[in-house]
Amino acid sequence: MPRPSKPPSGAGLFPADAAPAPKAASHRANIDGGSRGNPGPASYGVVIRDAKGEIVAKLKKYIGRTTNNVAEYYGLIAALDYAQSHSIKALQIESDSELLVKQMRGQYKVKSEDLRPLFERAKKMSATFEHFAINHVYREQNKDADALANEAMDESAGKPAAAPVAPAPAAAKPISSAAASAAAGEGKTASAVKPAAKPDTSGIPRKVRARYRSGILYPLEDLDLEDGIEVEIYLRATPKKERL
Repeated sequence: MPRPSKPPSGAGLFPADAAPAPKAASHRANIDGGSRGNPGPASYGVVIRDAKGEIVAKLKKYIGRTTNNVAEYYGLIAALDYAQSHSIKALQIESDSELLVKQMRGQYKVKSEDLRPLFERAKKMSATFEHFAINHVYREQNKDADALANEAMDESAGKPAAAPVAPAPAAAKPISSAAASAAAGEGKTASAVKPAAKPDTSGIPRKVRARYRSGILYPLEDLDLEDGIEVEIYLRATPKKERL
């Protein structure tokens, strides 16, 4: 019986063209959203790690009064926006929200009118990556993102109402010891001059920079607004040379 011929040197079990093309290294984003009251004061937290597992970004933001599920979607969109703006090609999302994960996977329908536009925006953004995956994890595995979301709510709750700085009142003239003694002899009490009250500037417009991406307008600075307040927005595209 003739012996089978040996394969040429360097040949493997499979043809060379069957080897899969290498995938881009994947970043991982842990996201979380929370609401105290549901609906109530809400925020999100995001922790993004590179392919080596090192943290490259921590995102957190208070988003006003809304529900847990809306806050979860805001966290997802924030992670997607960060990845897009930093040219990340492959992204893996980890969330402890079973609803969000199964909706993004197409396992659950999106029935909420509040969630539908956020879901559609997130799906559109996720389709821009070479590789995208979203997985459910337990809360213990998502504690870093949860902590950021709670920090954002705590900072908002403890922050005093902001007001424009009023011009400093004129300094009170120092009272000499002789004048103070004379005032005491006449039964008068020497007192400091009361500072002028800050003017009401609630109706004065102010300029705020923002960035528009994938259907969302992101303010680039803290707005310091009360929950439920209505504002008027006048849009003007910033010239390229003035952009941050």
